[in-house]
Amino acid sequence: MEEITDINPDDYKKDYIAKAGAPIKDGIKQSTREAIIDALKTVSDPEIMINIWDMGLVYKIEQKENADVYIEMTVTSPMCPVAGVLPQQAAEAVASLEGVGEVEVRIVWEPAWSLANLSDEAKEMFEMF
Repeated sequence: MEEITDINPDDYKKDYIAKAGAPIKDGIKQSTREAIIDALKTVSDPEIMINIWDMGLVYKIEQKENADVYIEMTVTSPMCPVAGVLPQQAAEAVASLEGVGEVEVRIVWEPAWSLANLSDEAKEMFEMF
C-alpha cells in the first residue's frame, strides 16, 4: 500500500453547501430561532458525540422573511471526515420543522474552530474524556 505524505489541508477547504426543504405554504407561521437551535442540537459529531450547537460549530443563523433559513457553520478541521455529512444533517433537521422553508447550510473556514467555541455543557463532557 502506498503511503500518502503530501496532503495539503487547504485542498479540503472547498466550498460546501447543503440544501434541504421547500418553500412553505401561505398561512404557515414561521418557526422560531429557538426551534431552529433545538433542531441543530439533534445533529451530533459521530466521533465526539456532542451536538453541533454545543460544539460551537454553528456561526450564523439567518431567517428570511419567506421562512427560508441560511446557516453558516464550520467543522473542527478541514480534514474532518464528517465535513460532508454534518451540514446535510443540519439542513435536513432544520428543514423538518414546521414553519421552515428552504434551508441552506454553508461550511465556512473563518474563523477557525477552537475549543473556546464549546458551550459550558460541552466543556464538561470533554473533561470526562
